[in-house]
Amino acid sequence: MAPFNPDLSSKQAVVWLVFSVLAIVVSAINFYQDFDITWGDSRAKVLNNGQLLTLSLDRASGSGFQSKNEYLFGKFDMQIKLVPGNSAGTVTAYYLSSQGSTHDEIDFEFLGNLSGDPYIVHTNVYTQGKGDREQQFYLWFDPTKDFHTYTILWNPQHTVFYVDGTPIREFKNREGTGVPYPKNQPMRVYSSLWDAEDWATRGGLIKTDWTQAPFTASFKNFSSNACVWSSGSSSCGSSLSNNSWMSQELDGAGEERLRWVQKNYMVYNYCADLKRFPQGLPTECSFRGSP
Repeated sequence: MAPFNPDLSSKQAVVWLVFSVLAIVVSAINFYQDFDITWGDSRAKVLNNGQLLTLSLDRASGSGFQSKNEYLFGKFDMQIKLVPGNSAGTVTAYYLSSQGSTHDEIDFEFLGNLSGDPYIVHTNVYTQGKGDREQQFYLWFDPTKDFHTYTILWNPQHTVFYVDGTPIREFKNREGTGVPYPKNQPMRVYSSLWDAEDWATRGGLIKTDWTQAPFTASFKNFSSNACVWSSGSSSCGSSLSNNSWMSQELDGAGEERLRWVQKNYMVYNYCADLKRFPQGLPTECSFRGSP
């Protein structure tokens, strides 16, 4: 950051001061300040002065962390490098969730694989305790070689899942048609690495190979543009229009990318599973381009 110049005008000085404060705040964001390790003991580690967090899984236990803050709407980015090699049976999860039997939840879950097989990204949206809205996708790259950015945009109009800025799924607010939407319950950010060999890889046919343990996933560069919920009120107050993400929609290019992903990489869509819903597909499935 450039040193303060005493020859600046008063207006320029104010701008410099504001920029300086923002720069300090941004650089100070780290896992020590923003998250708590909630389970797994020493299997979860914060490294590099809070800039990196790793989760590990062994036969005894997995591990996880959660945000200190609760949020009611926001845009959340996390860079993740997934478990390399034979990760069959493991699940690395990154999600938002409230608490209780009627909780809301917005899920990224990365299902482990045999070496050489592609990872599957499992997504789901719970509203008032009801999920069953799974969509699954292959990734178009190897997510174990480097960090990639996984984003949840959650605003009153819709929820969008992004991978490296490319939308892969949109869940729209269709409350006017009787489909509940997550909008009233504050949620925390969570992540975990755990054993789900009974269902994660090929429906549970491929079990966890514990000779490969410990399995480790890495996280960095979390960022949030969000309304923090505390003591019954939002940090955004009534000025929601001041946040661009609060009204962010998919533009034409975004819609095209979404269609490209769903045409080429979707491997499961609950809205196409007639065997699962013999009495009729969920209401939101009847809308064009949904859900």
